[in-house]
Amino acid sequence: MGRHKQPQIRDRILDACVDHALANGLPDRLEPFAAAAGTSPRMLIYHFGSRDALLRETLGRARRRQRDFVGKLLCPQPDEPYLTTLRRAWLVMTGPGGRPYLSMFGKLREDAQQQLWPGFRREATTDWLQPLEDGMRSIGRPELATLVLAVVRGLIMDLEATGDAPRVDQAFDDFLASLAPVATEGSRVVLAESGADSPSGPGRDRA
Repeated sequence: MGRHKQPQIRDRILDACVDHALANGLPDRLEPFAAAAGTSPRMLIYHFGSRDALLRETLGRARRRQRDFVGKLLCPQPDEPYLTTLRRAWLVMTGPGGRPYLSMFGKLREDAQQQLWPGFRREATTDWLQPLEDGMRSIGRPELATLVLAVVRGLIMDLEATGDAPRVDQAFDDFLASLAPVATEGSRVVLAESGADSPSGPGRDRA
C-alpha cells in the first residue's frame, strides 16, 4: 500500500521554495529547492510531479503573496489622502520588501515563450487595478486608475532596467504632483456629495 501524501508537508515545502526563489531566483535544478526545503529532489518529484510543475506552483504562490502585499499597500486608508497612500506604496513596493517580487516577475514578463506561465503578461496587466480604482474613487476619480497603473508599471520597468532609484522616485513624485489638482477637485466633489461644509485637498508625504 502506497504512502499517502501529506498536504501540510507539501505546503511547507512549497513555502520554502517560494522563499528561496524570491531570495535567489528560480533555480535550473531541483537541488537548491530541496536544500532550502530540507528534503531531497526525489521527494520534490513525489509531491509535485515534475520540476516544471513545482516551478509553476512556486510562481503562483509567489504571485498570490505579491497580490496580497501590494493590494494592502494600495488600498485607501482612513483619514489619509490617497496620494500619500500611493507614495508610501511606491516606496515599499520598490524597496527591500518589494524588489524580490519585481525581479521575479519582471523576468517572467520578459520571457517571450512564457512556458512556465502561459499568458502571464496579459493576466498580470490589471491585477492591481481594483485596489487602485478603490483608492482613486476615494478622491472622486476612479477612471484614472488605469493611468496610475500604467505609470507605476512603466516606472518599475525603468527602475529594473536602470537601477536609477533617485531619478525614478522623482518621476513618481512629479506624477503625484500632477494628480494633486485632480485629487483636490475630486475631494470637493466627494465632500459636496456627503454634505460636508469645506473641502481639503490631499497633502504629500515627502519624508
